[in-house]
This record gives sequence, C-alpha cells and structure tokens, in this order.
Amino acid sequence: MKNLFKALLYLISLSCFSQTEEIKPFSVDLSPFYGTILEHNPDISHLITGHPTGFVLSYNRKTYGFNEWERRYNYPDWGFSLTYQDMQNPYLGENIGLYGHFNFYFLNRNLVFRIGQGIAYANKPYDKNDNFINNAYGSHLLSTTFLKFDYIKEDIYKGLGFNAGFTVIHYSNANVKAPNNSTNTFAFSAGLNYLFDAEDFPEYIPEGERTKYSEPFTYNFVLRSGINESDINGSGQYPFFVLTAFVDKRVNHKSTFLAGTELFVSYFLKEYIKHQSIAFPENNIESGTDFKRVGVFVGHELRFNKVAFITHLGYYVYWPVAFENRIYNRLGLKRYFSNKVFGVINVHSHGAKAEAVEFGIGLRL
Repeated sequence: MKNLFKALLYLISLSCFSQTEEIKPFSVDLSPFYGTILEHNPDISHLITGHPTGFVLSYNRKTYGFNEWERRYNYPDWGFSLTYQDMQNPYLGENIGLYGHFNFYFLNRNLVFRIGQGIAYANKPYDKNDNFINNAYGSHLLSTTFLKFDYIKEDIYKGLGFNAGFTVIHYSNANVKAPNNSTNTFAFSAGLNYLFDAEDFPEYIPEGERTKYSEPFTYNFVLRSGINESDINGSGQYPFFVLTAFVDKRVNHKSTFLAGTELFVSYFLKEYIKHQSIAFPENNIESGTDFKRVGVFVGHELRFNKVAFITHLGYYVYWPVAFENRIYNRLGLKRYFSNKVFGVINVHSHGAKAEAVEFGIGLRL
C-alpha cells in the first residue's frame, strides 16, 4: 500500500508538471512579392526604373497565453524574418535583410499585422568613383523596417495554410554615412505557411478578468551614442552623445507615459557649422557657433513583457544653428534587463528625415 501511495504521488506530480510546462509551437512561412519603389523624395526619381521582386521567409514562435502578457495582446507571434529584394535597378542592386518581428492578429485571427526591425546588407551602395548614381544608400549596412498586412489561413490541410496581402519595406542608414535618401518599397505578396505539429497545438488560455496595475513616478537616466555624418558627401563620420533625464509613470501593464529633457552633443554638427561658415557665408553661420542642442520631450512606451516600443516627440529649446527643424521625434525598441537597467536602440529623426541611430544604456531609479 505504501509503494502504491508513492506511485500515485509520482503520477500526480508528473501530471502537474506537464500542465505547467510551456509548450513552444512554431510555424514558418514564405511570401514572394512584387512591387514598386515609392517616390518619397524627388532626389531618388532616377533610381525608380523597375518593379522590385523578392521574398520574405519567416520563423514564427506561436503563443497561446501561457504567459500573461500574451493574453493581453490576443496571442501574438514573435520570431525572425529573412528578406531578399532585387531593386530592379543597376545602381541600387540587391538587399538582404534580417529582422526580429511581432505578429498581431485581428478578426478571429484571419488578419495579421507584422512589424519587423533589423539590419540589411546592400551590395551596391554609393561610391564616389564606381557608383555615384546611388544617392539612396551611403553604406553597405542599412537600418531596415518592414510592415506586412495579410489575410491568413493556417492549418488548412495537415498544418499547411496560405496568406496574401501587401508589404512595405524601408531601407536607410540613418545618416551613419552620406548619402542617405533611403527607399520605401510597396509590394503585393502571397505565399504559404506551415504550422509544425498542428494536431498538438494547445488550447488558448483565456485572459480572464483584467487586473489593475500601475507604478509610481520613476526617475530615468540614459546615455545614448553612435556615429553619423551630415548630408554633405565625404564630410566625415563623427561620434555623438545624448544625455537624457526623464520621469515616467506606468499606468497599466501596457502603457508608460514619460517626459524629460536631454542634451545633444553632435560633432558632425560642429563640422557642418565650419563648412557652412566657409562655403556659404550668405547663410550668416559663424564658425564659432555652438553645436550643442537642448531638447524637451514627451513620450510613450508600449510594453511587451521585457521589451517596449518607444515613441518620443521633442522640441529643441536651445538651437543655436538652424539645422533641419526644432521639432524632433524618436522611434525604437527598449529591452529591460532588470527592474533598474535597460538598453535601447532607436532612430532620432526630424519628421521622416533621420539624423542618427542611437544606442543607449539606461538606469531606472
């Protein structure tokens, strides 16, 4: 009897373990596309000569509500995508991109929106001797973002399904090196998807009643840095530093609002001021003009577990030289390594005109 009792306890413990162990289903999909380069800037009109073709190959880690944050976002996917694009222009060449992405589902999971952020390799960037016609890409490595909207049917037959929709792919080096007029491709796509072990896909765990959650006001300090160049080809790449202090208020599981101030120390702007004072004296920019700027901003964080999507809108209260305009914005990703330490990568822009890719480390007190 004693041995039987031990055996029953063992079986019960196995059952409990199996119910609490996370299952990790996944799918893959392949979507060829055909599109056109949008003329967002007349300076690249000479590069729009054909219809770009390529494909998106993706790995999707499926969620079913095992973690609470998955239920709040209607069981999204996260994963990685590989893109290949022939720009159908001899000066633009071909691009290969690698991304991290999220999939968000709507209308009973028949519509999916995918957003991906990553890096791309351009095989024919600008070269002052061999490829000066390409004024879109100033370097081999580019920052890239893609948006994908699809009607999707999964597991139609033994895990196999299909999807069709349209894709937007953006390439830019964010002024790491001039020129940087960038490209945006709008394309129609259709393809197949395959859900592995579809017959064993777990039941979705319902969200249940939402609990209220908030955090007190918290002080944050961030140091951002990187390298960039002005729009003047060959003017040189220089480091920059951004010191930021802000207060945030997390109001629920998803949203955090914030406001703060920051100091921009951009050495490319120092060289830009020297160039303008010599080459264009009619602009009345003196060589000794201060190249530092001070901004104030408000922002929002959209939290996905330990990852957040950040959006900032700012205004330069100290702006000694009229470079671009006084209003700036910032889009990017933040990763919380602990409750107090985080890393961030984002693009600092003036409207659609990028100034820099910023890499930062921060402290939340």
